[in-house]
Amino acid sequence: MAQATITVEDVATQAAGKTVKLVKFAGQLDESNVDDKAKEIYAIIESVPQGLFLIFDFSELEYMNSKSIGYLTDWYTKLTERQGSIIIAQAKPNILDILQVVGLTQLIKSVGTLEEAKAAVAQ
Repeated sequence: MAQATITVEDVATQAAGKTVKLVKFAGQLDESNVDDKAKEIYAIIESVPQGLFLIFDFSELEYMNSKSIGYLTDWYTKLTERQGSIIIAQAKPNILDILQVVGLTQLIKSVGTLEEAKAAVAQ
């Protein structure tokens, strides 16, 4: 069974009407754990009715399966319906390649650093 952890931190922002959270992923999202981890993200999304921006720190994410990509797409849809969004930061080359191949980088902004992600949310 692969191990995956998710930690969540609030990010201070001056942007009115925006709630920003940093969500750090570590390990491998696969069939053995992705459904449980997805529930954690859905709970965060449900806790903020409007204007939630999630910065996904993928610096320690080693692997994600196709099901986790499906969840990522659904989270993005739910957040954009509520005037929020997702920004991916610090994804490893193998993760970024997967997201590019399936076209998610066309929808979800991906940046190299957490500072860039925070600046993008502040706009």
